[in-house]
Amino acid sequence: MALLLKRFYEGYFWLMSEVADPRANDYFLMSSPIPTILIIILWFKFILHWGPDYMKNRQPFDLKKIMIIYNVIQVILNVYIVYYVYLARNVINWRCGEIDYSNSYWGRKFLSIAHLYYMLKILDLIDTVFFVLRKKTSHISFLHTYHHFGMVILAWVGTKFVGGGHSYFLGMANAIVHTILYCYYLLTSYDSRYGKLIWLKKFITQAQLLQFAFLILSYGQLLFQNDCKYPKIVSFFFVPQNIFMIILFGDFYVRNYILEPRRKKRQAAAKEMEIRKNYNKSF
Repeated sequence: MALLLKRFYEGYFWLMSEVADPRANDYFLMSSPIPTILIIILWFKFILHWGPDYMKNRQPFDLKKIMIIYNVIQVILNVYIVYYVYLARNVINWRCGEIDYSNSYWGRKFLSIAHLYYMLKILDLIDTVFFVLRKKTSHISFLHTYHHFGMVILAWVGTKFVGGGHSYFLGMANAIVHTILYCYYLLTSYDSRYGKLIWLKKFITQAQLLQFAFLILSYGQLLFQNDCKYPKIVSFFFVPQNIFMIILFGDFYVRNYILEPRRKKRQAAAKEMEIRKNYNKSF
């Protein structure tokens, strides 16, 4: 046991000192994974236990103004990332984006954008806190929690080890989708009627599925390039992860936008048939 702990200790410091990008230590919460792990643990404790227990005998909070401000901030920050993605369109090789670990302008800019992306994933956790405080815990599904905490971990690891290069494409795809997503959330927080627009919700889920497919292709093709210096271990992890996300989001899409409308259509048809039968009986 002592030997195992020693190996773990040595492996941890080898990763943090020899493998990690030393520049990442200059950024908030990046010197150690412990603060991020604590944030996730506290988040889980709040959304699963502390929050629901606190709200059990209370009325839902009216968070309309806070949510509008929150969604505006999310839109602005995601648009900022998209803007720099656009500026860097000729800097990154779409076939193989190697990481610039120097202190050059784009080397540092990509790392700072990666860190901003990580901070946004932490900010995303507040979505679930809002669900709890508004007593909408039915929205806190396995898909929701897995996606949120997984993205925080992924963003921290990405910033710490591969803050640049081909990681650009993850930030690009995700920031575009989240700009659309938080514009929708902004509309629904302003007027709940927008939340009933099924076509808009369906479009957002389609955009998310398209994002995962794009990332599978983008990172998958790196596995077949022997001359690309971007770490292939990222693709070995990231491709299966995005396949899993397609399965989860695909299941959500099928259940909510294909099977559910069919079920409602059958119910409406059965109800209409019953009305006709009762009408005919009356004569």
